[in-house]
Amino acid sequence: MLNFDEELEKFQPSLEIEEAEDAITRNDLTDITDIIKDLINEKKDNNRDR
Repeated sequence: MLNFDEELEKFQPSLEIEEAEDAITRNDLTDITDIIKDLINEKKDNNRDR
């Protein structure tokens, strides 16, 4: 039978996961809110030009 506490003590996270985590937090990712804001601003700018 597995000893959960013993296995948990041996656990070491993968370096790949840590590297991915760092890359994600360093990047300023565009989300849907940013895209919608840009679309609204473009629409406003186009209406001003008319």
